[in-house]
Amino acid sequence: MKKQFFMLTAVLLMCQGIIAQIIDVTGKTESFTHYWSVGVGAGRANEGLRAGWLEHLKLVKEECGFQYVRMHGLFCDDMFVYFEKPDGQVIYNWQYVDEVYDRMLELGVRPFVELSFFPKDIAAENSKTQMWYRNNVSFDRKKIDKWHDLVKAFTQHVVDRYGIDEVSTWYFEVWNEPNLTGLGGFFHGTKSDYFLMYKESVNAIKSVDKRLKVGGPATSNFVPDDRHKGEILDHKKSVFYSQDVINTKQWKGVWIEDFLRFCEKENLPVDFISTHPYPTDYALDPETGRSKDAIRYVHSLYDDIHWLRNQLAMSKYPNAEIHLTEWSTSPNSRDCMHDHLPPAAFIIKANLDCLGLANSLMYWTFTDVFEEKGGGEELFHGGFGMINFQGIVKPSFHAYRMLHQLGDEKIYYKDPLFVSRSTKTGKISALAFNYPKEYESHVPGASDISDYYKASAKQLKITLKGLKPHTVFQLDLLDTDHGNIMAAYNAMGRLTVQIMNKRNGCASKDGLP
Repeated sequence: MKKQFFMLTAVLLMCQGIIAQIIDVTGKTESFTHYWSVGVGAGRANEGLRAGWLEHLKLVKEECGFQYVRMHGLFCDDMFVYFEKPDGQVIYNWQYVDEVYDRMLELGVRPFVELSFFPKDIAAENSKTQMWYRNNVSFDRKKIDKWHDLVKAFTQHVVDRYGIDEVSTWYFEVWNEPNLTGLGGFFHGTKSDYFLMYKESVNAIKSVDKRLKVGGPATSNFVPDDRHKGEILDHKKSVFYSQDVINTKQWKGVWIEDFLRFCEKENLPVDFISTHPYPTDYALDPETGRSKDAIRYVHSLYDDIHWLRNQLAMSKYPNAEIHLTEWSTSPNSRDCMHDHLPPAAFIIKANLDCLGLANSLMYWTFTDVFEEKGGGEELFHGGFGMINFQGIVKPSFHAYRMLHQLGDEKIYYKDPLFVSRSTKTGKISALAFNYPKEYESHVPGASDISDYYKASAKQLKITLKGLKPHTVFQLDLLDTDHGNIMAAYNAMGRLTVQIMNKRNGCASKDGLP
């Protein structure tokens, strides 16, 4: 006898106050796609040459279903792609790129290609560098032909190596966060410089095959002021609002409107629009190298995607895909909250609230094999990854694992419960989560980590109608005692853990974060 399966996954802190739900699993459904597992981020391409990185990728592919990986530094000097000989001859070397891509594809994960950064000989003379690995970010208009040729040669190479049928499924994104201009950031140039680079890049790629998908501007972040209106970032125009005001302002994606107008004027294709809707301000401050402590509310992602959809609807590109190629609770790779339980509830709520609004929402990142600021100084140092350097999974990993277990037909959704069915197996899967009401005004941050564990809770009483006799039930829990690595790690009483938490404003008490 074939048995029906019912899977309930739950992300909980504490339980009180009953919310009763009666759900008919044979009722009307609505199809949906797992846009949360389309792609995920990683630090830089060179890190993909490491065994640990590949092991972590294999794990998130199997458990979370990620289809693409996006990473910085494809053309950085540590990938050795570009050589200029004394006689002016240019030699392209794709051996390191091939090694990373071959192993990714063997695991069933495709590249979401980010075209960055400049090889030394294409960057401006005495180029500014960013990050520990000293990526060249200074743009030189006189060398734009070299950039065009590099992009075209790379595109032709991957088409020759992997075939056009395969590469036509890839995405080619021009640069990373070019709006962080002026003092360095990820792009030392102007807005017009980036637009020119996009033009040359898209023309180079499409000259190989028009079916290849190109987009941008990959900007960070959404802002409520005019700091990015000009050619370079103007800090004097930055406005920082208090927590009681910040969510009343209109936040807009950086450069999006100007980018769409430029592409329309130049008759350039935009197959997808990309940007990074972190719920914070700034994503990165080039003056200090730190992010600002201004945190928006839990609905900020929903607002930002709707703003973006409206811009596309009013443009020449209403059918362009939307790929949000970086996203997390914060853009700080030393934010201790990344290691803890509260972001798991945020990840689940934000993704379910925005179902059907974007083509992808890529978590930044899948692993702590990540070196923008150098290696992490502790086993758990607040790194972006959902897996730490040693391969230990964090609650964020479990959040994506649970989302991946959902079906492809929505039966019911109302915070805090989502119920789905798989068209392939008939399996009914439900996901319950507790994102506390009192923390909806700001996404989980390090400053309130201890209080978050004392927050109000939600308890569900679920009645399911229409289940077949002999249905098998499975229950998967993520809470303070299950899947919460930091509670167990802190309970070990390690001195290094206590020092780490105090340094990041996350002091522990009684073994809890």
